[in-house]
Amino acid sequence: MTDRLSFPEGFRWGTATAAHQVEGSPADTDWWAWEQIPGKIRDGTKAHPACDWWTGRYAEDFDLAHSMAQNALRLGVDWARVEPREGEWDDQALARYREMLSALRRRGIEPMLTLSHFVHPQWLISKGGWTNDVAVRCFERFATKVVETFGDLVDLWCTINEPNVYAAYSYLLGMWPPEKHDLFGAFRVMRHQLMAHAIAYQSIHRLQPEARVGLAQHLRVFDGFKPDSALDRWAAQMQDRLFNEVVLSPPVDGLLRFPLGGGEVAELADSQDWIGLNYYSRDMVSFDITQPGMLFGRRFSMPGADFSMEGWGEIYPEGLYRLLKRLQRYGKPIYITETGVPDNDDSKRPRFLFTHLAAAHRALSEGVPLKGFYFWSLVDNFEWKEGFSARFGLIGLDLQTGRRALKRSGQLYAEISRAGAISREMVDRYAPELQTVLFPS
Repeated sequence: MTDRLSFPEGFRWGTATAAHQVEGSPADTDWWAWEQIPGKIRDGTKAHPACDWWTGRYAEDFDLAHSMAQNALRLGVDWARVEPREGEWDDQALARYREMLSALRRRGIEPMLTLSHFVHPQWLISKGGWTNDVAVRCFERFATKVVETFGDLVDLWCTINEPNVYAAYSYLLGMWPPEKHDLFGAFRVMRHQLMAHAIAYQSIHRLQPEARVGLAQHLRVFDGFKPDSALDRWAAQMQDRLFNEVVLSPPVDGLLRFPLGGGEVAELADSQDWIGLNYYSRDMVSFDITQPGMLFGRRFSMPGADFSMEGWGEIYPEGLYRLLKRLQRYGKPIYITETGVPDNDDSKRPRFLFTHLAAAHRALSEGVPLKGFYFWSLVDNFEWKEGFSARFGLIGLDLQTGRRALKRSGQLYAEISRAGAISREMVDRYAPELQTVLFPS
């Protein structure tokens, strides 16, 4: 009988953030412009001041991360800050990011730097954004500048965050700027982002041969609602292919299959040194003849499932294990680059941490090469269309004063990170109902 679920020596215990969501003082971007339109953000907030990192309050959060025994942080650079006008670089912005990265290194925290996380300069948007293939070379130029500038501080790079989510929310479902409903445009965006990743991968390695480069893939689990229904199982498989496989396979074999336009891109083949997994939930799928645009699949959450907040997906830790096992076949190191839960009163996040880390531990014990866990998020931040109405942080943020307060879940994550393990004693104090689940006799 074991009393601990121990993780390997050198495991990365981290958290994840995105530039626009924490920095405040926004640059001239598509998102900042969209936030000014009344009614676009659920609670009426904006990404200023957010967590106010740009004026220096990053230091408070880095100190808290260090006190929580974190040895890793995923953060981003805002393309529009670095390149406010096409081909022009802002040296002051680059210097500010150097301060941030140096501050992490002084605290013994390894940065994973994300180059593109949903937000884009307005000058790029005026060209059509990612629907225009010129974006590929623009991104290569930006990535090259960033690596030339910060290569002495960073060797762990995430090129692009969640190409499928950005394409779906911005160009298919019309939920985010530029609010398009264009199926073919959405696939064009995915194609160009994958090509940009591949070319950036090559450029980064030319500048920094020892670099470790990957991209963060948002994967969901799709299960047929009626397991004995061949049509439901088929519909779930089609949803998986449409959302997951369409972006997961190209960086492995270089093939841009239908509906990404077909063809082989040589630079795409084997263009990741590691695989990033962003995981949040699963969808149940029923065959629906009235949904041809969604490949005849209707998605919904499992009735009676555990939910954190109304309108958010099912809490399903088994999905994390299933996806890690799926990624094992690629033979690459894996980082959980995001997982988390919107939980405004912090009542479910401790349990979420235990169950999802236990799923990760199970995968590790079966040979999955998992190297790190980046919880979303370090601090309550601007959660896109939700504003601050959905809180994900281990650190609470008072929007009026900017005061930080470590939540109970943050205290738990600190204990786990410090120990490199989950213990029975921790479970007793934070979620005793999980004892027999995590430590079956």
